[in-house]
Amino acid sequence: MATHDLNVNRWKKLRAYILTRDKYLDQIALRYGKRIEATTVHHIFPREFFPEYTYCEWNLISLSAKTHNRLHDRESHKLTDEGFELLRRTAKKRGMKLSPGLKAILT
Repeated sequence: MATHDLNVNRWKKLRAYILTRDKYLDQIALRYGKRIEATTVHHIFPREFFPEYTYCEWNLISLSAKTHNRLHDRESHKLTDEGFELLRRTAKKRGMKLSPGLKAILT
């Protein structure tokens, strides 16, 4: 499992940009008409499993801490079903094919 240090300037600048891009609003809640402050930037394709997407803007979404915790287990970094569904929708939108066994690995 690969990781990238999130204490580097590159990440700090990108994180600030994503929060600004998303107007500091939880993008999942916004889909349902709720305006909740975002404090976290989430990697849709987890950086632990997809380090090549760590700094890709399309892979980042602003969320509240509560929503972020619903998308993946903070200990194992595995996605919940809701987190995997977001990954699946993102992949579909980008025309990406997912491996058949990917869900079993990530959830």
